[in-house]
Amino acid sequence: MSLLLDTKALIWWLEGVLSGQAAAAINHPDEIVVVSAVSVWEVSIKTALGKLRSPGDLPLAIVEEGFEPLSISIDHAHAAGALPRHHADPFDRLLIAQAQLEGLTIVTRDRVFDAYEVDVLAC
Repeated sequence: MSLLLDTKALIWWLEGVLSGQAAAAINHPDEIVVVSAVSVWEVSIKTALGKLRSPGDLPLAIVEEGFEPLSISIDHAHAAGALPRHHADPFDRLLIAQAQLEGLTIVTRDRVFDAYEVDVLAC
């Protein structure tokens, strides 16, 4: 299984507060952990608005953790727009589309993700 960290899971991981089954999966040496450009974009926007504290140089932190970056493609954007409206957050909708198209399991605490045809690992 390859994991896609949602934005909160990424921040919690970098802050050292993510635990349990999700943390064990991320720590597993054979696990591929992916971080979407969507999450970096979301953190940048929310930090600029004063709604979130960014964990320093986020792109560098992602690389230092050994996580794989995932760019946003036209196919991802198209699929996100076509998703049922269970979730209104455009960042999360794009993460869901990326997970579906790339065959990834999303690490999230957001229960709304369960309404979509996507594998979820709760954190």
